[in-house]
Amino acid sequence: MSFEKVKAYFNSVSLGERVVEREHIGDTVENAAHAVGCQPAQIAKTMSFLQSDVPVLIVTAGDAKVNNTKYKACFGQKAVMIPAGDLETLVGHKPGAVCPYVLNDSVSVYLDESLKRFEIVHSSGGSLNSTVSLSPAELEVHSNSSGWIDVCKGWNEE
Repeated sequence: MSFEKVKAYFNSVSLGERVVEREHIGDTVENAAHAVGCQPAQIAKTMSFLQSDVPVLIVTAGDAKVNNTKYKACFGQKAVMIPAGDLETLVGHKPGAVCPYVLNDSVSVYLDESLKRFEIVHSSGGSLNSTVSLSPAELEVHSNSSGWIDVCKGWNEE
């Protein structure tokens, strides 16, 4: 059902062709990049956290890892991942298909600076075998982002 909601949203903003169902995506950033035909770093990973029992999503580049020290400096608390069994109820998408679009009302989305180095990034489209290709600026708009943050390590600016 999540894929259909994501596809309907992007159709409503005349970007439906950017949502692509694929035969297989894979369970890793590397497999997803291979399926899409891009660098692993261009895969926009959506990480799910709880902050005082409120769900927060952080979208990062595929080669970036959340840095606990930066996270705590940004949000004032330790990073706590949402348990997989609670994702669909809290966020609106199943594990492995979490994306920053068409979310439950209480969910906030932040975009990590690691994404800004690309012209196009590829996120999940709400299912295990779909992607959405957008520029970082489009991602900011269509995710209803609360802003850009710097909470990751392991990536290099190009």
